[in-house]
Amino acid sequence: LQPIDSPLVFSGFSPVAIRQYAGELAGYGMEVAQGGTGDARPNDPNIRPGDMVSAVLLEGDLSLNASCTVTAIVDGRVYACGHPLFGFGSVRMPMARGHVLTTLSSDLNSTKIVNVGGTIGSINQDRITAVVGHLGEPPKMIPIDLTVETPAGDKHLAFRMMSNPKITPILMGMAALNGLVRNSVYGEGTTLRLTGSIEIADHSSVKLDNLFTPTDAFIPDGMSVAGAVQSVFQKIFSNPYETPKIQRVTLRMQALPEQGQMTIEGAWAEETVASPGETLKVKVQLRPYRGTPVIRDVPVTIPLQATRGTSMQILVSDSGTLNRMSVISGSQARLQNLEQLISMLNRERRNSRLYVTLLGPSPTLVVQDKVMPNVPVSQINLLNQRTGPASTQIVRESAAGEWSVPLDQVVQGSASISIRIK
Repeated sequence: LQPIDSPLVFSGFSPVAIRQYAGELAGYGMEVAQGGTGDARPNDPNIRPGDMVSAVLLEGDLSLNASCTVTAIVDGRVYACGHPLFGFGSVRMPMARGHVLTTLSSDLNSTKIVNVGGTIGSINQDRITAVVGHLGEPPKMIPIDLTVETPAGDKHLAFRMMSNPKITPILMGMAALNGLVRNSVYGEGTTLRLTGSIEIADHSSVKLDNLFTPTDAFIPDGMSVAGAVQSVFQKIFSNPYETPKIQRVTLRMQALPEQGQMTIEGAWAEETVASPGETLKVKVQLRPYRGTPVIRDVPVTIPLQATRGTSMQILVSDSGTLNRMSVISGSQARLQNLEQLISMLNRERRNSRLYVTLLGPSPTLVVQDKVMPNVPVSQINLLNQRTGPASTQIVRESAAGEWSVPLDQVVQGSASISIRIK
């Protein structure tokens, strides 16, 4: 015997967004269905066994609910479903009244068409034998403000989302993709810009600002934006330090008409020998997508404290190369709290800029979220003993300088130049 899938009712979603995430939701035993919402009624809280209630995942301009039948009501506690929804155990989801419009009868699998009504309480247990909640005040949800720029003006979506480390990142990615594909400005082959912020109680905000170029992969181009949003939420919710209390999310998306992509084909310096304090002109050859190569000049200044007789490396790269380098970004494994994780996320480079980094031969000490270049060996030994080996890392190179050039196109590739200090 196989348990019957629970219907997960979508309203305001594009079929494209639903299809992309249907597989992930099916892993929880959910069957995707289109539905609607209704106005709250004064008698919504007056439920009885046999009535329908809905677990609210999203509400507002976008609606997502899982509905099932009330089994019993005992002292204000509502027992429903007779099976789990997601099997999350302890959970905080708003509970709304469900109104059955009609039943589609079938010997194989009958289906109820349900409209979701007013919120009447909270679901706090999602167990193998039942979903349990209580009547009264619902839990707080995360307010989301999603804007898509269009030639005719901004199009806004305002909705609220439940907070749960397992499913909230998926819901956020789905909402971001839906905001794009539902809009007339979206089309395959366009470059997408994402900006916004995630406000977390008692912490700094996480800033979002990136550019995404279309690919030849057989998936919607908007999935790159949805995946980036989903990844940030997963990092925030999976942190081992504390439960994040997200207060508000603001996202703004823009579709650019061309495929904005540049590849680094090479880089060279006018001189390969320099003195401390001297400024070199680094030339970078970039090839636009199906376009003619262009050359950009980036001035690089050798620091006065550079050691004569040594060599330094000039790294010309995209953002991904720098974000992966421990000498530049540090490691999440060495962090100590959520604020340090937010600081690391905000320091990640943006892929719409060309980066030029000067690397020296002196060691770098990475302590938690702090990168300390050119640290003397005596201080490395002292700090390493105080902080403990789990929170520090020693890297053989130091970043002696970093420069960037905004290109408003996605930059890819890297090149390296060796400079001797005389």
